[in-house]
Amino acid sequence: MRADQVAAILRREYLTRVKSKGFWIATLVLPLALAALVVLPSVFLARTKATHRMVVVDGLGGVGARLADELVAAERAAVGELAAGIERDREPEMSRFVVKVEAAELDADAQRAGLDARVLAGEIDSWIRVDRASLDASRVDYRAESVSNFLTQRRLEKALTRVFSEARLAAEGYDAARVVELTRAADLTTLKLTEEGATEEAGMAGFMVAYLLFFLLYTVVAIYGGLVMNGVLEEKSSRIVEVLLATTTAKELLVGKLVGIGAAGLTQLAVWALALGALTAPGVVGLLALGDGVIPQVAPAVLVHFLLHFLLGFFLFSSMYAAIGAATNSVQEAQPLTGVVMPFLIAPMLFMMPVINDPDSTLAVVLSLVPTFTPLLMMLRIAVKSPPLWQILLGYVLTTAFVVALMALCARIYRVGVLMYGKRPTFAELGRWIRRA
Repeated sequence: MRADQVAAILRREYLTRVKSKGFWIATLVLPLALAALVVLPSVFLARTKATHRMVVVDGLGGVGARLADELVAAERAAVGELAAGIERDREPEMSRFVVKVEAAELDADAQRAGLDARVLAGEIDSWIRVDRASLDASRVDYRAESVSNFLTQRRLEKALTRVFSEARLAAEGYDAARVVELTRAADLTTLKLTEEGATEEAGMAGFMVAYLLFFLLYTVVAIYGGLVMNGVLEEKSSRIVEVLLATTTAKELLVGKLVGIGAAGLTQLAVWALALGALTAPGVVGLLALGDGVIPQVAPAVLVHFLLHFLLGFFLFSSMYAAIGAATNSVQEAQPLTGVVMPFLIAPMLFMMPVINDPDSTLAVVLSLVPTFTPLLMMLRIAVKSPPLWQILLGYVLTTAFVVALMALCARIYRVGVLMYGKRPTFAELGRWIRRA
């Protein structure tokens, strides 16, 4: 195999793609969509934030004022969390409560009619009554012209629950603040152990990093495998491949095509990674840490393994797609044959959660060493908890050997198939191509 011929084909495949408008449109769509998902919700929330005017009829004495304080405190806490990059609960951003407390009148029916009239006239948005009956039953009537604002209602329900609990405890002679202190929830601080020591990291943060890397790898491999197949079909239908084979061999053409398209995939992946880093730095890091303020650490070695597993996965699946493209004459003919490849891409997704939950289990170890699953599942294990070095190296050796053998097999199909036209070959005919090529 001549290196200069492979390099020439590689350069042609790479430049043909990166110079096209479609490549850069597809490359920029993801960062723009991500920017829209990150920025636009905050803009819309800021513009749609409304003031909710509510009257609380207090029949218990002091409970209405305590409820108003609780609603204001919840809003201040949410603003503080948002400023810290934590997006635990966005409900308080949707509206700001303005609460007016009125004493319960003796004529409850007349007071009810008057407040209903104020709601219908637009003077207030809603009103509630808290009294002994509502406290005992834990049930409050929310009276408003529109009851579709479920986020506002949920926030009100949470505040009522806390206030009612305090009122019941106080009625039984307990110090409500002390009870809350004694029954506060326990926080589990997760420490990730490495050779350098222990570092604090939120458990969900590690999961999100592994999840992101897994699906990024899956998406890019799936997309560019399909592009290889479409490229082979395009050259075959336009008869360009016949001209190319006059000056190069089928194996050189296949390797150059795969490396060139793979380099284009790495270029697009680099752009996406830079855009993702720039857009997620302010806010999504807080979401990954789920409010713990702990940023997950991604070691440089993990990024190196990600690159190597991308290359292995790309060559593995692209070889299959190239063989399918060479053996068929159109996308319609190729679709049934892609069903042979898809299970190898989809199966790792079925085992993703068990592997993340226990990366050292027998299931995780065995599956990550199966060459067709290694690019995705071994990378997933590395992102969660680095496996023993021998397992990583064995995965590389087995997968590399399998890819070399697979490329040799697919090159035989490619050598015959790119020059074959007419009906789609059967599996028996593909077998004859492999034996005779």
